Amino acid sequence: MIWQEDVFNIILATFLGAAIGLERELSGKSAGLRTNLLICLGASIFTIISKRMVIGEESTTRIAAQIVTGVGFLGAGALIQDRRGVHGLTTAATIWLVASIGMACGAGFRSLAIVSTIIAIIALTGLHRLARPLEKHRKKNKTRHLPDDEDYLGDDRREIKE
Repeated sequence: MIWQEDVFNIILATFLGAAIGLERELSGKSAGLRTNLLICLGASIFTIISKRMVIGEESTTRIAAQIVTGVGFLGAGALIQDRRGVHGLTTAATIWLVASIGMACGAGFRSLAIVSTIIAIIALTGLHRLARPLEKHRKKNKTRHLPDDEDYLGDDRREIKE
């Protein structure tokens, strides 16, 4: 039996996932509208199923943990490593976030899901615009991301301090 509240939560998850997916689609990312919509919808449905099929809090959290694990594998598939570094981190993080928004919808935490979606869209659009000037500044000053190593002296080779 499907409850009216569950249907509303599924529809909300669909729209919120689509909102984030639309931004990713317009940005030309591989995980776009359909992918984000389906991840959000799927996480919502799994959360609703877990609420309906189990008795007790412990069992519900086990299913939620499996959603997080499964989405982690999807996110890992979005990562690409080459000579220039790792690419797809934002896409992987977005996949993870969209699943959490779907879980929030499925659990009935609508306000949390809506606010999280708004923050995500602001971060994806607004911070992307900020990242460009920062990248230009970094290139102009020839700074780069250094390893987290106290013994790194700043040139292209590693030396151990004596």
